[in-house]
Amino acid sequence: VQLVESGGELVQAGESLILSCEVSGSILSQYAMGWFRQRPGQEREFVATITWNGRTTSYADNFKGRFTISRDNDKNRVYLQIDTLRPEDTAVYYCAARASYSSTYFYTGSRDYEFWGQGTQVTVSS
Repeated sequence: VQLVESGGELVQAGESLILSCEVSGSILSQYAMGWFRQRPGQEREFVATITWNGRTTSYADNFKGRFTISRDNDKNRVYLQIDTLRPEDTAVYYCAARASYSSTYFYTGSRDYEFWGQGTQVTVSS
């Protein structure tokens, strides 16, 4: 399974951005998906996760409100929309996949995921 993130760029504070994660080598609908981010000098942190069918999502407390995770299994893509970007959102954003058909369990730890992308850089200027 290969994951490739895209959509990261240099933006102004207050703008919105949609990150995309394209999955290949397997059927996306077999996987729960998550987004993480790693800010400079900090550990990777959980942002959001979405179940295999897209029916339920879960967010870390710090990311509720401005972040929205979604998926399109037909297009083999998972998305993370970030609204009202702030300089502190500057980070490398990673998507991750874990084989799961659960619609009720949310995977929030890095170790929960089997496959990772290389990340996409988001830089927010003030």
